[in-house]
Amino acid sequence: MSECGCSSVSEPSMKPLEEALALLLGHAQAVTEREVVTLAEANGRILAEPVVSKINMPPWDNSAMDGYAVNSVDLKQGASNCLPVSQRIPAGAAPQPLVAGTAARIFTGAPVPPGADAVVIQEVCTQDGEQVTINELPEQGANIRYAGEDTRIGQEVLQAGTRLGAQHLGLAASVGVGELVVYRRLKVALFSSGDELINPGKPLGPGQIYNSNEYTLQALLQSLGCDIVSLGIVEDTFEATCQALSAAAAQADLVMTSGGVSVGEEDHLKPAVEALGSLDLWKIAIRPGKPLAFGHIEGIPFIGTPGNPVSLFVTFCLFARPFILKSQGVREEALAPTPILAKADFDWPRAEKRREFARAQLNLDGQGQAQISLYSSRSSGVLNSLTWANGLAILPEQRTLARGELVQFLPFSELLK
Repeated sequence: MSECGCSSVSEPSMKPLEEALALLLGHAQAVTEREVVTLAEANGRILAEPVVSKINMPPWDNSAMDGYAVNSVDLKQGASNCLPVSQRIPAGAAPQPLVAGTAARIFTGAPVPPGADAVVIQEVCTQDGEQVTINELPEQGANIRYAGEDTRIGQEVLQAGTRLGAQHLGLAASVGVGELVVYRRLKVALFSSGDELINPGKPLGPGQIYNSNEYTLQALLQSLGCDIVSLGIVEDTFEATCQALSAAAAQADLVMTSGGVSVGEEDHLKPAVEALGSLDLWKIAIRPGKPLAFGHIEGIPFIGTPGNPVSLFVTFCLFARPFILKSQGVREEALAPTPILAKADFDWPRAEKRREFARAQLNLDGQGQAQISLYSSRSSGVLNSLTWANGLAILPEQRTLARGELVQFLPFSELLK
């Protein structure tokens, strides 16, 4: 199938997805320069050095509930178990040792007093003045979070190569770390190729279209924490394309383009890249997104995405994203998105030669079961389909599918994080 959905002859030069991705990742070299940032600045950055805890967490035994701290030897089965309340321990207090034969009023997060071995939740207790009746006997250790239960001194809590999110920063803060060593941001230079393109905000002339790809690419790169150098729109000539590629390579770690990677007379990227360096990949056996180019320009990696907006989006998610993450220092085992299995709400009666990444919605049917629905058009020029979809359904090559069969689904939450 061609990108428009019409039939085409078999193209044996197309690389399978796995082979193409392995080629790209094999060329991805992580940046080595590091910098120190505060926790407030670290969200989305890539950790360059592991974080090791210098404290136990929690630092002391503490109560997991509001209730009463007791020593279980003071409680007897079948007895009234009425104890005097000898102290009150809010969070942040320093308790006294528990007096034998008494209970201590205690609140969530407060230190458990020495001599207590259980916390009885307040819902099964009855307090009357300075006395409390324990109506349900606790097991030893009940509702106590012990020192070092979460983290111990010397434990590595965050690995180098972790892409930092809210949970990682919270964990670093919980063990007292205020600054982190991270890799510098990857610098990506990009431009769009096409005399028909014009920037949004200007009136369209004859044969012109707005340059949506520039803003799609910029947003995708920003979501990965890249520094972006935009060279704008480059005219469709071999000389201008060579000049733009050379200028981009001189100031970035990666060069990315949209459009101009086909074989028409006005598509100059392929010969320009070959003239300035090498082209290692050109066609991939997927749909949409077959004409993805990868190579090097004066030693700098180059990724040329297709001009059709859906093809650009899909190839970025499947190939550029893992390449960029690895180049930023992310551990390779963390690069692959995790698909979801769900039932197809459609028939796929024709076996295709290329694996299809169809725009799709994952929803619940009337019985509360996850199901996948496909967008009505397969055209790779319908950008509206990406705002309708919440992910991509993976439709295997060389096989058909019937409604109700399990299909892999890649949610955008996995592809755009």
